[in-house]
Amino acid sequence: MDLYDSRAGITSFLFLKCPPEPVDLAFVFCSPSLSSLYPAIALYKAGLAPKVLITGGGIAVSGAPEWAFYRDHALEAGLPESALLIETDARNTAENAAFGAALIEKALGWDRVRSLAVCAKPFHMRRAVMTLRRHVPEDRRLIAQPPDDPGDLSADTWWQSAKGRRRIFGELAKIGDYALRGDLGDV
Repeated sequence: MDLYDSRAGITSFLFLKCPPEPVDLAFVFCSPSLSSLYPAIALYKAGLAPKVLITGGGIAVSGAPEWAFYRDHALEAGLPESALLIETDARNTAENAAFGAALIEKALGWDRVRSLAVCAKPFHMRRAVMTLRRHVPEDRRLIAQPPDDPGDLSADTWWQSAKGRRRIFGELAKIGDYALRGDLGDV
């Protein structure tokens, strides 16, 4: 990468992605649209994630609460209710991470969760990982698993539209805001 190519630098910073691997839990950051759930479903069906945590209390495109929209879709996709942990109150990334980590501690215990697949929108992955890092034990592995959905903002094209540029520069600003508030680990 050219050190002076700002677009490539921003893209490589925000758009994290790891190869799938076995994890103890898929941690899904809800959003109004459903694509963040897709990697968790794929990991579960491949036998790579026995549990899926869904966190989000916002409103989905369907008009339902995000957690309910995601839960219903997970059940329709064949995941059993026993594989799901549901957090219903989070309204932003900081709350997703804090409330989700508290639910893991209460429902499973950190002794049973050594690795997590972080499932969030591709452009949101860096903030999701950094925020979650603040709330999980330091020695737990976080594996970035964004969806590959044509409806999501793409690392290959985000700069080609005003909307894409606004979303990316807005995300960078939110990372700065979260860092200044102390909401990020790994800083």
